[in-house]
This record gives sequence, C-alpha cells and structure tokens, in this order.
Amino acid sequence: MVSIITVNYNGGKDTLELAESFRQFEDYPYEFIVVDNASPNGDGERLEKALGDSARVIRSDKNLGFAGANNLGYRAAKGDYILYINNDIIITAPVLKALVERLRQDTRIGAVSPKIKYAYRQDTIQYAGYESAHPIRASYQLVGVYQTDRAAFDQSKRTDAIHGACVMTSRKVIEKAGAMTEVYFLFYEELDWSLQLHRHGYETWYEPAATVFHKESMTIKRGSPQRLYYLTRSRMLFVRRNREGLSFFLSIMYQLTIAIPKNIFQHLLRRDWASLSALIRGSFHGLTNTTCLN
Repeated sequence: MVSIITVNYNGGKDTLELAESFRQFEDYPYEFIVVDNASPNGDGERLEKALGDSARVIRSDKNLGFAGANNLGYRAAKGDYILYINNDIIITAPVLKALVERLRQDTRIGAVSPKIKYAYRQDTIQYAGYESAHPIRASYQLVGVYQTDRAAFDQSKRTDAIHGACVMTSRKVIEKAGAMTEVYFLFYEELDWSLQLHRHGYETWYEPAATVFHKESMTIKRGSPQRLYYLTRSRMLFVRRNREGLSFFLSIMYQLTIAIPKNIFQHLLRRDWASLSALIRGSFHGLTNTTCLN
C-alpha cells in the first residue's frame, strides 16, 4: 500500500480536488493523509467533514513548515511506500503503480518523482529531472521547464534531485537514510534530502510513466516578500549544510559579494522596501541559524 501525504495550509479547495482526482483515477491500494498545517481559515475542520472516512486529517496546532508537516503525516502512515505530494496537484490517470515499480526495480533507488506538467497548460513541462547546475551558486537546473512535452522527456533516468511537489520513497529508505530535515521551513528541502539519500548510497530517479499536473505556488505566491525571505534563507542554509572546504568558502563568498548585493541593488532601484527587508532578513537568518548543522 501507498500512503499519500499532502500538506494543507489555507488551500482546502485544492486539497479536495487532489483527493477527488485520486478517487476518480487511481486504482492502486492507498491511504490518503492530509496534514492541516494550522490553517487560520478553519480548513482543518472543513476538510475533516468533507473527506469523512476517505482520508485521515491530522490537524497540527502550529505551522510546522513543509518538511515538518510531511514528517508528521509520515508518523501516522501505514503504507510500505510513501508519496509526498503538494495539495495543488491533480492527476488524470493512475500514477502509483509506475512509481512503485520504479522503486522495486532496483534497491539502490531511494526516491522517484514523476513527470510534472503545469495544470494551466497541460502540454508544458515543469519537471523532467534536475541537474546540479553550479555548486558554487548552490543552484539546480530544472530539466524541460516551460518546454512542450515531447518524446525526449519520456525516458526514465537517474536525476540529481527529486522534486518536492511529488516524490515517492519507501519506509525502508526513510528508516535507513532518515526523513527530510525540518530546518528549512520552506524551499530546498527536497534538494537537501536528495543529497542525504545520495550520501547513504541511494539514487534519485525521474519516472515519466507517471504524470501529475501542478497548479504551482498556490500557498505562497511568486514574487511575494515572504517567498523571497524563505528562498534567501534556505539557499544560505543549504550551502552551510552541504558544502565543505573550498567549495563552502567560494559558495558563501558568492552569496555575500555577488548574489545578495546584486539583489539588494535591484530592490533599491525599484524602491521595493518590503522585498529589500525580506532579502536582508533572509540572508542574516540563513547565515546565523544555529540548528542547521544538526
């Protein structure tokens, strides 16, 4: 059985659409677990009533962030396989069997993500794998992003990182390699976890035999100061956790002397004071966090 875990924060409509798409199209055995991340709009209670016995709704009394909420859901899961999936995703055909079979094919595979396409433009790729683009910049390149889906994206392959919007792993892998770290709160969790899996001898894979459709960024809007804060903070935390020696020094110096000053200058030119504040706070908190190395 697969335990499907999704996190809800003020996104009850999307969560119900996700659950309905699985009810309609999925025939592989699964349980559906919703972690309401202390939604202030009352979603937790509404989801309990709307989903009834078809899902388990766990209502957290505080916002645990992305990884924290997923880990809370995992502790309640009963399946041998775990699918972490954003609540702003839908499916239009079965996906679980293809992902399970990819994991079963080789014990070295620790996690697998499906082909991810945009829900608003369903012929367009969001994710067909990740490539580690530049270690000093701590950046990863999405393969296929914004490109029209074609045969080139239909090949299963090893990838540098899975995608946090939809990823399947197994209970055995989590017990050996550990769950996602909760230090980030938002962003970079799946990139950090991919490296964590690699350090334990596992591979991360892309599996196009399964396709999901992503509405994307329904919880935290693109271009918002809040998003900028967490991206900046998490990027710095990622460097501190995953770079060593000369690579660490060069990565930190790149952020401090090039990336951050460039972004500060751009926000000053636009007089976007909210984003400027978010950028500075995110940089400072990413540099000074005392728990990120745990």
